[in-house]
Amino acid sequence: MQLSTFQDGFSAALLGQAADAPWLSALEAQPGFAVYRNTVLKGCIDALQANYPTVCQLVGEDWFRAAAAVFARAQPPRDGLLVDYGAGFADFLAGFAPAAELPYLSAVAHLDRCWTACHLAADATAVDRHWLAQQAPATLPHASLQPHPAARWAWCEDFPAYALWHHHREGLALPGALDWHGDGALLTRPHAEVIWRPLSRSGVALLDACAQGLPLETAATRALVADPATDFAALMTSLLDAGALATINPHTTHTG
Repeated sequence: MQLSTFQDGFSAALLGQAADAPWLSALEAQPGFAVYRNTVLKGCIDALQANYPTVCQLVGEDWFRAAAAVFARAQPPRDGLLVDYGAGFADFLAGFAPAAELPYLSAVAHLDRCWTACHLAADATAVDRHWLAQQAPATLPHASLQPHPAARWAWCEDFPAYALWHHHREGLALPGALDWHGDGALLTRPHAEVIWRPLSRSGVALLDACAQGLPLETAATRALVADPATDFAALMTSLLDAGALATINPHTTHTG
């Protein structure tokens, strides 16, 4: 038997997906293998619970761990870095029938994932308002600002996902009458610690444009299209203060 065949069969057996082979049946019949299988599954569930704490708070530990077990069997870890495990969990919850009565749950899970991605992202120097003040008016519209590698942002159109996530993440009581409308979030890591703040629709549009490599003038236009009432100077100051922008190339021009 080739080593790869054994490894593939062993992995499938751990997840209860083993093919019909005599050697696998014998392996699964061993009492020690059942203990090992349960330990591996528990490790996956524990990792998901650590990586999606807000979701767990919303649904309760029993519900969460049952859902996590289903996910782990379908999408096991691909490497040993379990702090990064569960990239597809938000999408899984969007199609998970028991979560149908909690349509905002997937968006909240996405914010938990944003926290992990922000925490693990590469370091880089963020630009600040001092850079902005030093730019010549003639060149500023053509400057290219990229989102900082650790910046993560999201907009939920139908639900106050950020409000739910923020209050549960910080252990705050929800308002008695939560304004049930869409909202946005920005997560950054300016000083080695993940921080978060609300983000407007125009802020999301601006960061999306920057991520596409568009010049600041075009990014500003997209922000104003998203919300014509946007105070662009205040928006830029907020993003710069949050450490959301980096990678400056003020002499690059773009077309299209």
